[in-house]
Amino acid sequence: MDNKSKITRSASFVGLLTFLSRILGMARDIVIAFFFGAGPVTDAFWVAFRIPNLLRRLFAEGALTVSFIPVFTERLEKDGKEKAKLISDAVFTILIIILVLTSILGIIFSPYIIKLFASGFDQHTFKLSVLLNRIMFPYILFISLTALCMGILNSLKHFFAPTFSPVLFNICIILFALFLHEYFDIPIVSLAIGVLVGGILQLLLQVPFLRSRGFLFQPNLMFKNPDVKRILKLMIPQVFGLGVYNLNIIVNTQYASYLPEGTISYLFFSERLIEFPLGIVAVSLGTVLLPNFSSYLSRGQISKFKETYEYSLRLLLYVMVPSMFGLIFLSKPICNLLYQRGEFGYTEMIYTSQSLVGYALGIWAVGALRITVQAFFANKDTKTPVLIAFCAFIMNAVFGYLLGFKFGLNHVGLAISASLSSVFYFITLLVLIHKRIAKINFQRIIIFFIKILILGFIMGIIVYKTSGLSNWTNDELSISKIATLIFCVVIGFVFYLGVSKVLKIKESDEILKIMRIK
Repeated sequence: MDNKSKITRSASFVGLLTFLSRILGMARDIVIAFFFGAGPVTDAFWVAFRIPNLLRRLFAEGALTVSFIPVFTERLEKDGKEKAKLISDAVFTILIIILVLTSILGIIFSPYIIKLFASGFDQHTFKLSVLLNRIMFPYILFISLTALCMGILNSLKHFFAPTFSPVLFNICIILFALFLHEYFDIPIVSLAIGVLVGGILQLLLQVPFLRSRGFLFQPNLMFKNPDVKRILKLMIPQVFGLGVYNLNIIVNTQYASYLPEGTISYLFFSERLIEFPLGIVAVSLGTVLLPNFSSYLSRGQISKFKETYEYSLRLLLYVMVPSMFGLIFLSKPICNLLYQRGEFGYTEMIYTSQSLVGYALGIWAVGALRITVQAFFANKDTKTPVLIAFCAFIMNAVFGYLLGFKFGLNHVGLAISASLSSVFYFITLLVLIHKRIAKINFQRIIIFFIKILILGFIMGIIVYKTSGLSNWTNDELSISKIATLIFCVVIGFVFYLGVSKVLKIKESDEILKIMRIK
């Protein structure tokens, strides 16, 4: 089996499990929308939930994982399992000490943390957000340790447990919302407890797979290990870089807290819809590619790196561009069918669909960033993404203020500014890969991109016209609506794939191959 086939097979397996996770994640959001709607209560929950998640992305899934995997993979390939385990044990020990302290401090200083994220809240929403944040903050301990386990298992080319664990997390929150919300004076507290329990379950799932491969953690105080020092050295600029990225979220959340009640929820619900195709394709490819990129660059195999990166970028764009047009032209039907019922009314549906359009404009760039940033991490260059991320942050802050407040676009303006900054970030990094790592065939990529843009736009028009078969204003969950939306997706898929075959866009063959594997 050649390298492309291996990547395709691995990515398709990860994608299948991620698809299951995203389906349950969507079910989770539908349940939350039904019981709690989109208003000050859900605004308080999403802000409180976002804080430990940002810290997780910053220290665990972000800085630690992308700094750890290249060093761990290199030691595993050169010196074997025993030496590699010394690294993982030492990092685990350091991480658990930091996370316990972080959890304690987070609980104590929750009021100040909430002010940092949403100073525009009124007193009632602020107090509720502080309460929920204190309940959920220890989640960072369990999910960060889970992220380290995932990094090790992915490096060992085991993708089941890392990709399946979010399924348990989503099931847990759904069950707590469905069956326990009535037992609390403040019903949404049930969601916060579900988040904490879900984090514990995710960590426990990794344990048997680590044990079977001989990598179950043991306390190790060898903090002076040269490889551990290398990881920490790589983490410093990476923490700053991800900190810059997280500043985008902090700024947008702060902006949203000063806009009408429910704005944070509109943005979060629409952002979750954007993450659905991203999780299936971009995250799956990024998970598989980081160990591959690290291996190629550590061996000096630049041509293989270039071939793999360009192949992955075209494949990702081939899927993300029609996803963009599909989300834009079907924004109202999607939000109506998924969210508009219970406490989530027509107005909330319209505002969420508007945010979805704004975020969808940049989905292809966000997806491309998932694999492009990995190329720099694999090359042990964490400084370059930091600098460009800071520029993107400034751009997002300025455009978010102008579009959100000065031009009165509110939630739509914040979503569009996020898309614009992502496009800038991706294009700049792509140019720098060409200059510093491997010569990218820009002409081929640009021609390919223009083709699928035109094809995707035509597809979007077709599915928009087709969606008119149903009424998307009422909150009725009918077979007709479900059938219409499914028909829109099917006809769009068939048109896009069929015309791609006629135009001899070979990525269509790869998609068919992935479907056969699945």
